[in-house]
Amino acid sequence: MESYLVTGGAGFIGSNFVLSLLASGRDVRVVNVDALTYAGNLENLASVEDDPRYRLYQADIRDARAMAEIIAAENPRYVVNFAAESHVDRSIEDPGIFESTNVGGTVNLLNVVKSAWEEPDGGFGEHRYLQVSTDEVYGSLPLDDPSAYFRETTPLSPHSPYSASKASADFFVRAYGDTFGLPVLITRCSNNYGPYQFPEKLIPLMIRNACRHEPLPVYGDGLNVRDWLYVEDHCTAIDLVLHEGRIGEVYNVGGHNERSNIEIVKTIIRLVSERLDDPAIDDSLIRFVEDRKGHDRRYGIDPAKITAELGWSPETPFEEGIVRTIDWYLAHAEWVERVTSGAYQTYYEEMYGHRGAARA
Repeated sequence: MESYLVTGGAGFIGSNFVLSLLASGRDVRVVNVDALTYAGNLENLASVEDDPRYRLYQADIRDARAMAEIIAAENPRYVVNFAAESHVDRSIEDPGIFESTNVGGTVNLLNVVKSAWEEPDGGFGEHRYLQVSTDEVYGSLPLDDPSAYFRETTPLSPHSPYSASKASADFFVRAYGDTFGLPVLITRCSNNYGPYQFPEKLIPLMIRNACRHEPLPVYGDGLNVRDWLYVEDHCTAIDLVLHEGRIGEVYNVGGHNERSNIEIVKTIIRLVSERLDDPAIDDSLIRFVEDRKGHDRRYGIDPAKITAELGWSPETPFEEGIVRTIDWYLAHAEWVERVTSGAYQTYYEEMYGHRGAARA
């Protein structure tokens, strides 16, 4: 049996990864450790909560005692660390929590794993630790050079507190590999989209607001470009790297699906309008608002390494993935309303309410 400990497994990508493991047909056991903050939602995993192969612990990766007890009790062969504060806007408002969770939590987890896995001869057996990172650690690419891409050798140049915290965590992961021989791997992905994403991120936010005929806030001129990756393709890549990747290596995971933010928003408007047969959902809902501080202009990943070494390539074209995503959110409107109640509404007003319409 393959035993996994997944941190942050009730979040967007983490829950999709847990579901994919349990649906893989392999003999697996999955332990999910999640602090269950605003972005962690147990409804994401309702379909497997009674599965005997699945177990949930509510714990924070910063809690050394709790993590040591869990790993001692469950003895996982693999640890996959998704647990992180991940929203750039939140990191600008409160950088400290990003340093505490993303850096301190990762270092704590590394220490616990090292102590639990280290054998008398200094080795670590068949265990593997995978850190789920982001392309944002590389900084920004120019809009006027479409041939420029992030590669694993691209120097790290983070521009936000979020990306700085993720880059710092990556450095610690590699250091534990180099210094202690811990069997570590790192994946750096492009922007994910798909089911169960918290509606503070671009795509689910625009779907929700369009359905409600509410303004669609777009930062700056809307021309910032991101490389979009369907979450199921990302989960496949993580599992492949975990099993077949070379220890100590970084693998970029992206799909050459670059789109500007304004193109994404207009695509969502068109598709939601068609599906709801609602002509009132149109481009007039777009509101250009004051740009985010330090807003990177373009991200673009070259996935040549993971394709050449492991045979991975994304299976979901953006044109297909965005339709599947919109259809999922339309079919799960109650889920969206439940996760966007209360504290999220206050946060939303703090993020966008004061910015106003820079241009209509």
